[in-house]
Amino acid sequence: MTDLHPFIAGLPKAELHVHHVGSASPRIVSELAARHPDSKVPTDPEALADYFTFTDFAHFIDVYLSVVDLVRTPEDVRLLTFEVARDMARQNIRYAELTITPYSSTRRGIDERAFMAAIEDARKAAEAEFGTVLRWCFDIPGEAGLEAAEETARLAVTDGIRPEGLVSFGLGGPEIGVPRPQFKPYFDRARAAGLRSVPHAGETTGPETVWDALRDLGAERIGHGTSSVRDPELLAHLAEHRIALEVCPTSNIATRAVATLDEHPIRRMVDAGVLVTVNSDDPPMFGSDLNNEYAVAARLLELDERGLAGLAKNAVEASFLDPAGKRLLAAEIDTYTENWLAG
Repeated sequence: MTDLHPFIAGLPKAELHVHHVGSASPRIVSELAARHPDSKVPTDPEALADYFTFTDFAHFIDVYLSVVDLVRTPEDVRLLTFEVARDMARQNIRYAELTITPYSSTRRGIDERAFMAAIEDARKAAEAEFGTVLRWCFDIPGEAGLEAAEETARLAVTDGIRPEGLVSFGLGGPEIGVPRPQFKPYFDRARAAGLRSVPHAGETTGPETVWDALRDLGAERIGHGTSSVRDPELLAHLAEHRIALEVCPTSNIATRAVATLDEHPIRRMVDAGVLVTVNSDDPPMFGSDLNNEYAVAARLLELDERGLAGLAKNAVEASFLDPAGKRLLAAEIDTYTENWLAG
C-alpha cells in the first residue's frame, strides 16, 4: 500500500471532537505542572508517557482531572488555548470545534469573564497567526452532576458572558451512572439560545444511551457512539438523518472502550451509511494526533487518497462552520487532492 502519511500531513482538515485540556502537549503540561508544584502531574515530559498509560476509562478520567487541575489562572487558560491551536496548525487543521469545560475552571476560582476573555484572545490571535479557525463547544462534566449542568448552561447562554466563538453544547465524562435524560432542561436552554447539541453517548454504555441523547438532548452529532453498531435500527436512523458520529479510534483503545483496533466498529458504521468523522479526542494523552487518526482510519477502512479526502469532507459537512466557509474548505480539500494526484 502507498505510504499515505505525506498526503495526510498536507491534507486540509477539520476536527470536531477534541478536548481543550486533553489537547495539552507534554511540553505544555510539564510547563503548567512546573507552575503548580503541588500537583502530582510529572514535570518531566518523558515521564508523562507513563503517566498517560490508562488501565481503564475510570483511570483515564482520574488522570484527565489531574491535568485539568493545572489550569488555575487566566494566563494558564490563554497559554493552553493558543498552544493547542499551534499544534493544530502544524497538522493543517483549518477548522476545529474545541470542547471546553468552563465549570472545571470557574469552580477552581478563575473569574468567568477572565476565562472567556482568555479563550477569545487566544482564538483571535491563533487565527491571525496560524490561519486555524477555532470555535467552542461548552460541555457539562457529567460526573459533576446537575450543579455543573446549571453553571455550564448559564455561562453558555448569558449575554455578556457567552463568548463569541461558542457554537455548541455538549456532555462529557463518564456515561455509566450518568443517565443522559437528566440533562434535558439544560440542553433545551442551550438549544433555545441557538447552540447545537453534541453530547457524548454510547462510548462505554450501550446504544440506548445514544437513543437518549437523540430523544432527550436533541443531539445533532454524537460523540463516539461506538456501541451504535449493536442496534441496526439506530444505525439506520443515524444514516437517514445524517447525524454524524465523532469517531476517535485510538482514544477508544486507550480507554479500553474497544479492545483492539482490529475490532473497532468504524467499518460497520461506514458500511451502514452513517456519516463518520475521524477525530483525536485527547491526542497527547493517547500518544496520537489527527494525522495519525487519519492513518488509522485509512488502514481500517482501506482508503486511498480520494477516500481520505472524502473523510476530511465528512468533517466539513458535519461541522457548524457557516455555509460559505464549508464550501471554501471543501474546495481546498479537492484542490489539494487533485494537485497531489497529478504529481
